[in-house]
Amino acid sequence: MAEKNQGEGRVTGLGDLRGKPGATHSRKRVGRGPGSGMGKTSGRGHKGDKARTGSVKKPGYEGGQMPLQRRLPKRGFRNIFAKDFSEVNVGRLARFEAGATVDAAALCASGLVRKLAQNGVKLLGSGEIDRPLHLKIQGCSGSAKKKVEGAGGSVEVVPLQAAAQGAGA
Repeated sequence: MAEKNQGEGRVTGLGDLRGKPGATHSRKRVGRGPGSGMGKTSGRGHKGDKARTGSVKKPGYEGGQMPLQRRLPKRGFRNIFAKDFSEVNVGRLARFEAGATVDAAALCASGLVRKLAQNGVKLLGSGEIDRPLHLKIQGCSGSAKKKVEGAGGSVEVVPLQAAAQGAGA
């Protein structure tokens, strides 16, 4: 049977791996009397909060001084329920043929939507439309819907498909 470790410094298995000399240190044993050099206060100094057990400061704590995040003025409001849409105005739909079905994927392919937002596409009412289009989008303003239907088209609000999301990303 062959020996497991053949020669000095040669590794034949994971069990033979060792750190280089001086790479590892034994842990400091505190509170073991004055002869250890780490007796009495065990490297924690005299009194104070850091000398006590269980002492943990919260992030941002500044020793009792008013913390920076509380000193700075707060401004504005962020609606956590807001929906994120890519917006397209009615006037920009003139590049599609009359009678065409337009969805999020078609808008991305035509370049009207550069990057599809998380909640899809919303149609807004700025501009005019002169041809009937059948729109399948995720949101529509009232004025935009009137203009599209006035030109003989239709607007259908549909949920965003996973395939359409991939087309814009």
